[in-house]
Amino acid sequence: MSSDLSELARRRGFFFQSNEAYGGVAGFYTYGPEGAALKRNVEDAWRDRFVTKEGNLEIDAPTVTPEAVFEASGHLDGFDDMLVECPGCGESHRADHVVEDATDLEDAESLPTDEVEALIAEHDLACPECGEALAGQPVETFNLMFETSIGPGGDQAGYLRPETAQGMFVEFPRLKEYARNQTPFGVAQIGAGYRNEISPRNALLRAREFTMAELEMFIDPEEDEPNLDAVADVTLPLYPADAQEAAGEEYLELTPQEAVEEGVVAGEWLAYFLARSTAWFERVGIDMEQYRLRQHLPGELAHYASDCWDAEALVDGDWVEIEGIAARSDYDLSKHAKYGDDSFTLFKEYDEPVSTERATVDPDMSYLGPEFGGAAGDVAEALQALADRDRSAFDDDEVTVEVDGETYAVPTERTGFAVEEVTEHGEHITPHVVEPAFGVGRVVYSVLAHAHETDEVEGEERDVLRLPAAVAPTFVGVFPLTDQDGLPEKARDVASTLRAAGFDVTYDDSGSIGRRYRRQDEVGTPYCVTLDADPEGTATIRERDSTEQVRVDVDDLVGTFAELRAGELDFEELADA
Repeated sequence: MSSDLSELARRRGFFFQSNEAYGGVAGFYTYGPEGAALKRNVEDAWRDRFVTKEGNLEIDAPTVTPEAVFEASGHLDGFDDMLVECPGCGESHRADHVVEDATDLEDAESLPTDEVEALIAEHDLACPECGEALAGQPVETFNLMFETSIGPGGDQAGYLRPETAQGMFVEFPRLKEYARNQTPFGVAQIGAGYRNEISPRNALLRAREFTMAELEMFIDPEEDEPNLDAVADVTLPLYPADAQEAAGEEYLELTPQEAVEEGVVAGEWLAYFLARSTAWFERVGIDMEQYRLRQHLPGELAHYASDCWDAEALVDGDWVEIEGIAARSDYDLSKHAKYGDDSFTLFKEYDEPVSTERATVDPDMSYLGPEFGGAAGDVAEALQALADRDRSAFDDDEVTVEVDGETYAVPTERTGFAVEEVTEHGEHITPHVVEPAFGVGRVVYSVLAHAHETDEVEGEERDVLRLPAAVAPTFVGVFPLTDQDGLPEKARDVASTLRAAGFDVTYDDSGSIGRRYRRQDEVGTPYCVTLDADPEGTATIRERDSTEQVRVDVDDLVGTFAELRAGELDFEELADA
């Protein structure tokens, strides 16, 4: 985190470490008034694009989740980071970060623990805190989830969710009804996530409590297609896995359609959301010259992903993941169907009924029970599975199935095997999922980093945040030029009128007019209005980036700012009018 941005964030109320009166705890941050407003505007912009304009559903699920959910999802076994402990000071560090910080190697996270351990020894790496050698210290996996207990007796284990996704998957049996059992449909959620990071760092970029904005798009992979024409004008700066493995630095500049046709992106839905995300990031203030889409290497793919791309922003000299876009196939719904007690499929109705032959078994349980004991039920299920895939297995006098590595022979006449003609009106399918998952805090930090500049105005250096008006904490600052001639009262009336019209407004009458402008420049306010004793009833509008000023009738301020906010008018046009 740059010292300049850190100082500005604290001084102007964007964010700061929480609980500093009690020494603070690493990885927890409080958003101040400006930061909370910026974060809210980023979330609103995300909701506008990925919920409202896409026609998706939105839910708000609990942050505490029973252990059984994460057992089914695989998080209990696979949601880990690599940990190495210093033998000198006892401090724990992320082993892959130790390697990356001290060598030219990138993405050490994708390597197995034994290779990271060998790299630490090979490069004779030391503890970042005390300098003690780490060579020879074991690199172990550490589960990142915060554990808790549910209920006064503590009998039921639970976890603080590390992502919002599982809340959308677990509730799928009910959510599919709200979507009228038709794909494609998306379910979105904005909310807190928790990860017990080994070594939180870089402020909002790696925190232990954070906000995520996630969308689960449920699709029929055989029929549903996105509208790629709607994003045909977006150029994707793609950094595929093969280019990374070849140590290449050049990106492929492709449209979504080209990316699919050339086999760079595996599927139209991934390409669609890569494009929607890229356009959205530009809208909220990510510098497209410091932005790329990087494909996950095979070793770093999450346990649920068949393919994944990270949207990354260059911040403080490092590439930072601000979104992951994953093709999760039917992994999540299939897992919950196996462990949960509900239906995680959709009934897909055919255009016309279809007559087909179906193999069935009706085992004689009075024979299977005494013969196979507790395995009888599993043998019956195995017989049906065999009938589904190989009817010829029932041609002989005896049928053989395998259950848990043990072979069972059943007389064919005891299986109740039959082939019957049935008329089917549809089939049950398990939807696949494509998931764009945004780290809101990381987006906020990256937007601040890209917007923060230092320039010179009237011979004086100024800090300025060139935030887009869509996300700036305050849209307009209102000032009286002096405290005389009733100007404060007049300015307060203007501020009230603008607030009533739906604008985020701040009123300031403290210090010189230049100091007031500088304060608003530092928090990214796009426009300021100054009221003076003009008998013609006009006021001065000043634009942040150019510092140019124009006179506008006070009665026209609401309409003028409405056009500026909607993009129907730019300041240069206003100045030339």
